[in-house]
Amino acid sequence: MSDVTRPLIGITTYVETTRFLVHDTRAAVVPWAYTEQVAKAGGRPVLVPPMLDGGVEVLDGLDGLIVAGGADVEPARYGEAPHPKVYTSPLRDAGELPLVRIALKTGVPLLGVCRGMQVMTVASGGRLHQHLPDVPGSGEHTTHGPLKVYAEHPVRFATGSRLRELYGAEAVVNSYHHQAVKDPGRLVPTGWCTTDDLIESVEHPDHPFAVGVQWHPEDMATNALFQALVNAATQVRHARANRAEFFATV
Repeated sequence: MSDVTRPLIGITTYVETTRFLVHDTRAAVVPWAYTEQVAKAGGRPVLVPPMLDGGVEVLDGLDGLIVAGGADVEPARYGEAPHPKVYTSPLRDAGELPLVRIALKTGVPLLGVCRGMQVMTVASGGRLHQHLPDVPGSGEHTTHGPLKVYAEHPVRFATGSRLRELYGAEAVVNSYHHQAVKDPGRLVPTGWCTTDDLIESVEHPDHPFAVGVQWHPEDMATNALFQALVNAATQVRHARANRAEFFATV
């Protein structure tokens, strides 16, 4: 695929204090694995920093969007008081929720990863488990300690879902998350942990490609989910080019 035809895939960024060579500063950053997976799938990664006003016009130049992992969504966004252990990023909420709502409304191919799935849920009128250790039987979904170390567990997928098309009836996924989907709102659950039935994936029933997963596919060997996103985004890019060509000739 040439650079001209590669679909542009936006990836939302973390906002964290980051160490550079000679100083620390607040920065918009994202794990490199996201960009590698998008490029490997044939897309062109574009980093999207959060904006307080949403900055939704950025979607006019993108063919697809990934909402990356990170901090918890503010419970006030779904009408609840915060649990004492919630760690939020109000700037990311302000930037990502409008992006997701517009992407869902306009058909922009969308992939939500961990926090991204939770953002999709809240944008769709759903609610979250704020602190998974309070949910009985959910201990295998995360690990504790100063370093991020993935747990693993199997997930079963619904018949007819995109995830089942990509992974089969069941797959083992990595796991590291503090929150999870309690009520998916207008989204449809399509994957569940086999041991406790916690929702592991959601899809939008009326959207060409809107998928959220609770695990971290950017750190898995299979590229299938990113390839599916890029394929959907390529169709969007071609349709846009065909419309532009048509109107240029009338």
